[in-house]
Amino acid sequence: MRPKAGAATGYATLSLPVAIGLMGMLLASLLAIVNEHVTASALVDIQGALSIGHDDGTWLSALFEAGNVATMVFAPWFGITFTLKRFTIGAVLVTMCLGVLCPLAPNLPVLYALRILQGIAGGCLPPMLIIVALRYLPPKIKLYGLAGYALTATVGPALGTPLAALWIEYVNWRMTFLQVVPLGVVSCIAIHWGLPSDPLKLERFRSFNWTGLVTGFPAIAMLVVGLLQGDRLDWLNSDFIRVMLLGGTLLLAVFLVNEWFHPHRFFMLQMLSRRNFTHGLLTLAGAVVLLVGLAAIPGHYLVEVHGYRPLQAAPLSLLVAIPLLVTLPLTAAVLNLRSVDRRWILAGGLGLMATTCLLGSCMTSAWIRDNFYLLQSLQIAAQPMVIMSILMGVTTGLPPIEGPFASAMFNSLKTFSAAVATAFIEGMGTERERFHSNVLVDHLGNNPLIASRGIGAAHGLGQLAQRVHEQALVLTSADLYRVMGGLAVALLLLVTVLPVRIYPPWIATQPHSH
Repeated sequence: MRPKAGAATGYATLSLPVAIGLMGMLLASLLAIVNEHVTASALVDIQGALSIGHDDGTWLSALFEAGNVATMVFAPWFGITFTLKRFTIGAVLVTMCLGVLCPLAPNLPVLYALRILQGIAGGCLPPMLIIVALRYLPPKIKLYGLAGYALTATVGPALGTPLAALWIEYVNWRMTFLQVVPLGVVSCIAIHWGLPSDPLKLERFRSFNWTGLVTGFPAIAMLVVGLLQGDRLDWLNSDFIRVMLLGGTLLLAVFLVNEWFHPHRFFMLQMLSRRNFTHGLLTLAGAVVLLVGLAAIPGHYLVEVHGYRPLQAAPLSLLVAIPLLVTLPLTAAVLNLRSVDRRWILAGGLGLMATTCLLGSCMTSAWIRDNFYLLQSLQIAAQPMVIMSILMGVTTGLPPIEGPFASAMFNSLKTFSAAVATAFIEGMGTERERFHSNVLVDHLGNNPLIASRGIGAAHGLGQLAQRVHEQALVLTSADLYRVMGGLAVALLLLVTVLPVRIYPPWIATQPHSH
């Protein structure tokens, strides 16, 4: 028998229909994240197939991400208003339709519009998964449900390169867009059959927070566009980037002030008074930067230095993605023990990430894909330990009424941090590559032995320039690993001062972490 529609708590057991509905929500969230990362990984081939230049092509990702991140702030409110079941199915159907239309776009402006809309539709899905997990899962297995969400945040991005390689090399580039259709059909059927039907709450529109929407959505969209286009347009030397970053920051400030005082808010900033919640969000932001960096550095190095195609780089991603299907629920099982302090698990995961960065900082130009296997192997344990510990700290003891607020803040910060990480890696990578190139060229120019060998011939200069470029990329990658390592150590130190001990959700006598 299904749980009574509209119940928020008190689910002592998990019925088969609700379990299937939760699986549908998991597939919907995974669909959104895989769609985002596959199209990003296959962007060069998509640009080639559609005859789109590099600069124009960068907007395909930037506009998608802007809509995606900005929507996550407001999706939980609309999900509660239109009901989780109807809203999620609607968002999946829109994502599927836009996936079919994108390869058929007659021109670039239409494709831009479709990608913005698909980013908005996709941004509605991950926040729904957390709300449903907190609402319907019994306390004994709540951490396993959160492991499902962690799977979308870790395995989803890792599947981007392998799936892009599969579609591009063996099927057709259009599948990078069309892949959402079969997964979307299955998720819609599962959600429709499994989740209870709540009544619509359209009366909530009478007190709708219009100020929050008209300031928050453009604020976040402008900041994301400014971050993702900053390196290409030379950051604050560009009038456009200055407008995006400054205007977005000012609008965001107005949005946050409004959210503090508005009675019908999208963000409940007062929740930051809880030490574990604040620590969870701070660590989440840093952990996302680490995850993006540790995935991007080897991929960029192998492509730029050794000319790898996505198919050749795919084993690195699969090495992490497949074992995570086992290590995530195992980590949940460990955290579900009363005797385990999740702060130690979090510290262990951050320590493994710091070790990964230390090993990576020793890389040389002789490194190929095989040299990164050990580094990636450490992530099999590190990522679940970090992500699951954060999720447990943020959600344990959370009153049901605050679930949508936690979901909005958690998901929007996660995706915004990914944009910050991308901008940071690109910006620092460009600056360090220029620095190392200048140092190497100065060193060569001051070397009389090289000058006496007559390397001024065009062929010789071409080879030398290529070697300098490759060595600068190697040194830049090592620098990025060192920075990521410093961030991991900083997050590790934060564990010792901010969070307090909490117990698994099934323990009724857990202390409040204020």
